[in-house]
Amino acid sequence: MNRIERYAEMFSEKVIGALPNFILAVVTLLAGIWLIKWFLGFIHRHFQRKTVDISLSEFLTSIIRVVLYVLLVISCASMIGIQTSSFVAVLASGGLAVGLALQGSLSNFAGGVLILLFKPFKVGHTISSANNVSGTVLKIDILYTTLQAGNGTTIYAPNGPLANAVINNTSDNELRQTEYKISISFDTNIDSARQVIMAVLESDPLVHQSPKPAVLVSSLEDNAVVLLVRAWVANGDFNSVYHANYQKIKEALEKNQIILSKKAEVYVMTNRVS
Repeated sequence: MNRIERYAEMFSEKVIGALPNFILAVVTLLAGIWLIKWFLGFIHRHFQRKTVDISLSEFLTSIIRVVLYVLLVISCASMIGIQTSSFVAVLASGGLAVGLALQGSLSNFAGGVLILLFKPFKVGHTISSANNVSGTVLKIDILYTTLQAGNGTTIYAPNGPLANAVINNTSDNELRQTEYKISISFDTNIDSARQVIMAVLESDPLVHQSPKPAVLVSSLEDNAVVLLVRAWVANGDFNSVYHANYQKIKEALEKNQIILSKKAEVYVMTNRVS
């Protein structure tokens, strides 16, 4: 009985000795949980005020939540005498291994964060990039951006390469410029051709007259004069106006007996109003 009593006495002494630290750890745990919840609420409200994309804000909030709770648990464990150095080392080595294994995904994640923060394009915008990705943006996630190509197929573009590429956003401006290059016969009177083309552009209610349409001489070739035709239209009317006016210009030139060269070409450009 004496041995049992000694063990019981030693156990009670250790419990009593550890009790203040245990109480402190419990208080720290409860206070930490309350502070973490308050801080996460503050971060959430801050993201809402800054109109941060909801998918990005939720992802960042979840990462912050995990990190804070892990730190809180480690702190409380150290208060009651648990050695946490080995646990921290395991976490660090595990994080390094995961980072090396997922370096491509981490690159896409970083690209997604940049896209959602700086917003070079938004859902509904039509874009094309230097790495041959083009289409209408359907969804922007943390790792991938989903687009619909002109032929109806769905494209899943990794955010890493997309964020580092030159992006042409054709939906970012209210106005968009149509540009044609039309070759007419070298013997044709340039002013007559210009008047015919301007009449077509000025009669179209969808073509903006400010900035004013322009018909310029682009170049002189062996058997043709190349005219550069520019007109500004609303972004939403671009496709319909472009195709309709190209046909109207051709028909108006033929009606006025202005001969088109066989080298007639057409180009489309997207510009900002200067």
